[in-house]
Amino acid sequence: MTGIEMTTPWERISAHWSARAWLRTAHLVIGVPIALLGTAVISALVMASLLLMWTVVVPVIALLLFFVVVRLLTLVQRSRFAAFLDVDIPPVARRPMSMNPFRRLLQEARTRSTWRRLGYHLLTPLISGIGAVSVVGAWAGGLVTAALAVRYWAMEESWPSVAFVLVSGTLFVAAPWVARGFAVLDVIAAEALLGPSLSDQLVQRVETLRESRAEVVDAADAERRRIERDLHDGTQQRLVSLAMNLGMARATLTDLPEPAREVIVQAHEEAKQALKELRDFVRGLHPAVLNDQGLDAALSGLAARAPFPVRLSVDIFERVSPTVEAVAFFVVSEALTNITKHAGASGAEVVVDRLGDRLHVAVSDDGRGGADPDRGTGLRGLSRRVGSVDGILYVDSPLGGPTTIRVELPCA
Repeated sequence: MTGIEMTTPWERISAHWSARAWLRTAHLVIGVPIALLGTAVISALVMASLLLMWTVVVPVIALLLFFVVVRLLTLVQRSRFAAFLDVDIPPVARRPMSMNPFRRLLQEARTRSTWRRLGYHLLTPLISGIGAVSVVGAWAGGLVTAALAVRYWAMEESWPSVAFVLVSGTLFVAAPWVARGFAVLDVIAAEALLGPSLSDQLVQRVETLRESRAEVVDAADAERRRIERDLHDGTQQRLVSLAMNLGMARATLTDLPEPAREVIVQAHEEAKQALKELRDFVRGLHPAVLNDQGLDAALSGLAARAPFPVRLSVDIFERVSPTVEAVAFFVVSEALTNITKHAGASGAEVVVDRLGDRLHVAVSDDGRGGADPDRGTGLRGLSRRVGSVDGILYVDSPLGGPTTIRVELPCA
């Protein structure tokens, strides 16, 4: 029948003693010396650290070797599961460790996955030992009772021979089931203790999403820079040429009828206005000076174009990433725009500095205050833009002013 796999009774019977049954048996048998050796080494290192605690150096070395042994045993056990059971136990993602031995020891001791792995290495002698004894005992018992059945059959004693045949058959049938049961138990314990826990998986998932978001933000910033270059090198240059041509026509074609001159004058003014709006748009999108000269020069241009006095202070000992620079520029640009439109301020102050791995941006004004992120689309846009790089936005704007917007952006 199409789509249905038919198996004969012999195939079902032979599958019971297939290679997988022998691989499960080998998995349990080989697990015994690995487990005993690992337990012996771990116990020796722990005893050495306790007995020689007064030396300080020996316990530190012994405990560092202890954690190394735990990791090596984990690799060996994961390889055993992959080789004999075709079970892939994913590793737990390791965090960067300090080169200082005492700090590294403390980091290892505070890592929960280390103690979970140790729990498996202390538990596996019990699982592998009982499993190996049970499985090997079943196979050996089947062989011994089969030999006894043949012996009594040769002695023409039928009833003992039949009894031993039944016992031998039962043991041969039970041995693969016993091997499967202990192998499944071993897999459950290994996946729970050697593999990543639910919290580890969630942490890894969050890290993956954070990296994906960072890639999206970087790609969007790169696209904005590309659009800025295209507008600056293409559309803006054509508008400049158009405005120049219209200006020359306006200056030279003085003998045209008045209606025609008015059309040229109007077209010239519209071209200049369109060029100004395009320049403002390109400058707000991603100014070229930000890439070329950094945040200080770009913010100086913003402060110079503001319709009110702006005190600017930029203290950055090292340039941050282009994405963070773009977010900081956007924050200041949007804040100054909001001050111009809504605050009615007579002046503003912009302070940018870097402390450790955080870039701090503060924009304050002496306007009427009352800025609320829940009501203004500008502040909500700021919050989303800052949050795209895991930054934090603070708004302090009581009624009557003053208003202060603070932003912390991660530089690492």
